[in-house]
Amino acid sequence: MRYLLYCVLFFPFFGYAQEFNYPITPKVTWTDNYPGGITLEDPYHWLEDDHSLNTRDWVAEQNRFTRAYLDSLPGRDSIKARMSRNRNFLSYEIPFRVGTSYMYYRSDGIQNQPVLYYMKSMKHVPMSYFDPNRLSAEGTTSIRQTEPNSSGTHVAFIISEQGSDWNEIRIKETQSQKTLPDKISNVKFSSVSWFGDGFFYSRYDSIEPGRELTASNNFHKVYYHRLNTTQSQDSLVFEDRIHPHRTYDSYVTPDEKFLVITGSESTSGNCVYLYNLKQPNRKPITYIKGFDDQFTPLGNLGNALLFLTDKKASGKKVIRVEYPSLLTTDLIQHEKFILKDATQAGNLIVCHFLTNATSKLYLYTQDGKLKGEVPLPGPGTVEKINSSILDTIFFFNYTSFTMPSRIYRFNVNTLRMNEQFVTKLPFDPDQYVTEQVFYFSKDQTKIPMFLVYKKGYKKDGNTPVLLYGYGGFNISKTPEFKWERLAFLESGGMLALPNLRGGGEFGRTWHEAGIREKKQNVFDDCIAAAEWLIREGYTKPEKLALQGRSNGGLLVGAVMTQRPDLFKVALPAVGVMDMLRYHKFTIGWSWSKDYGTSEDSTGFRYLRRYSPYHYLKPGTSYPATLITTADHDDRVVPAHSFKFAARLQEVQAGSNPVLIRIDTDAGHGAGKPTSKQIEEQTDIFTFLFYNLGMKI
Repeated sequence: MRYLLYCVLFFPFFGYAQEFNYPITPKVTWTDNYPGGITLEDPYHWLEDDHSLNTRDWVAEQNRFTRAYLDSLPGRDSIKARMSRNRNFLSYEIPFRVGTSYMYYRSDGIQNQPVLYYMKSMKHVPMSYFDPNRLSAEGTTSIRQTEPNSSGTHVAFIISEQGSDWNEIRIKETQSQKTLPDKISNVKFSSVSWFGDGFFYSRYDSIEPGRELTASNNFHKVYYHRLNTTQSQDSLVFEDRIHPHRTYDSYVTPDEKFLVITGSESTSGNCVYLYNLKQPNRKPITYIKGFDDQFTPLGNLGNALLFLTDKKASGKKVIRVEYPSLLTTDLIQHEKFILKDATQAGNLIVCHFLTNATSKLYLYTQDGKLKGEVPLPGPGTVEKINSSILDTIFFFNYTSFTMPSRIYRFNVNTLRMNEQFVTKLPFDPDQYVTEQVFYFSKDQTKIPMFLVYKKGYKKDGNTPVLLYGYGGFNISKTPEFKWERLAFLESGGMLALPNLRGGGEFGRTWHEAGIREKKQNVFDDCIAAAEWLIREGYTKPEKLALQGRSNGGLLVGAVMTQRPDLFKVALPAVGVMDMLRYHKFTIGWSWSKDYGTSEDSTGFRYLRRYSPYHYLKPGTSYPATLITTADHDDRVVPAHSFKFAARLQEVQAGSNPVLIRIDTDAGHGAGKPTSKQIEEQTDIFTFLFYNLGMKI
């Protein structure tokens, strides 16, 4: 039986309080049982069925309601023009080695997907090689990963449609550009690791059609695929029949001597198995059994393997593991800086460190001795390094809040650096200032925060401020260029980005101070940032907005429900809002090391205390809220946002609007075409400008 849904459209009178006749969301009788004999009602449980006609009707009505509001706001066309202008610049991704040649992706401004280019050498003129925009009319098919084999004869592409985490692997012959008939499906959270005339990859068994967004993903397996064969002929390399909630990935050393398989139960900590591919039987040696520490393979030096690990390290360190004895020695560790990443480059090891959430690059010899520092343009972030032990050149990209990604080339023999690609910008980055301040959280922990604003700023307590946060999964939020923020900064707004606990900016202890029963620390850090901005005279609640995505969407949901008085606008995107049921959908169970689950009494108690969906209270005036999600998000399923929106519309007591924008043919965010990005950001910032009372 389909529920009757309807929407009474309104005609807003700007500057006056409005009453919103939201689309009706029917309630059902549904209860969930939790530890201790506790039962909780979940009247919007039916919205978890994303394929039901009732849910589809609800989505359509909510989108119509939201569109009517957003399209009526003054200045939307102007903001869209500014978004299009600020996005319309030539940008590059880091080159990578293909045999003795190179490839890289380039976006000519507002293309939906970047195009792959090929260079025979650094001195040759690049040629267009592969255009993903031709894969779908709307540009919703994207390339998630491009991986050439060591000889450069073939290139594997991991392809995603409509932003889904479910991927397909296709292969091209490099020189002829011929696409092989090989088609590998059911791929999720996988790399491509070439060996011989094929590659290792990871996948799940087939999911029942229609349950891609809800079914739990179980029993991840590693396979080997030989070129010019069908997937049904692939060899099973590794499986775990006992533990369904583990994911496995593969890595082959550049000399194709070792295969490393890492297994994870969550987003931090993994087990490690080592295979000597030169041995006929290829039986694995278990190096790490548990899941307490993180180990990332970096390569090898003969019979010694190199790993990046956080075991017994405040940040991370590079270790050397002898095979087959497994004798382990520390190779590289810094006393003051937090090591985030490392990679082999020719006869050196490049290490990326953080100090107060900004990047430094240092070079080390293969025996762990400091060789020197790579000069960076200034305080900012090194996002990625592409290198090879077979090449004397490595590439890296650098970005800041006001500078899009710049690509640099560094020669490890000459120790000389050059800018590989020059980006021409439609704005002047010198017109903006970035500063770092420090404030104290509720428990007196000192928290750093970046402030970004236009030159000539005067502190008067009326500045529109966009507070952006994340705080989770050991992920560091460092200076990063976001073109969509430019319109806000151009109009006199300020960006504030605090380095909340739960992230990785200050190593393992910083991360662990914001997980499970300590997750409230993250929310307290964010609340303290807002209070500091108000107390120090930068802004006031009527001019303050809070924004975050994914785990950051959870942050927004938790903070806006705990302290609705602090903010005028809340912008939760693809957020985890039902903390009591998150682990039941797709890959949600893998977040349990950060969150815990409601399956045990301890986890249930602290999750219930902050779960945004459950924390909402009738009769409360919440901020003007624009919830954003997507119908193909199979990571944080859209039901989180659906249920939160329905409940928030029900209990909202004030005159602030509560809207949900549900993107179609889109996923969690990766690979979203530029046209959809511009439309989404136009809606978000039009909503933000209007509700903060900003001039356009």
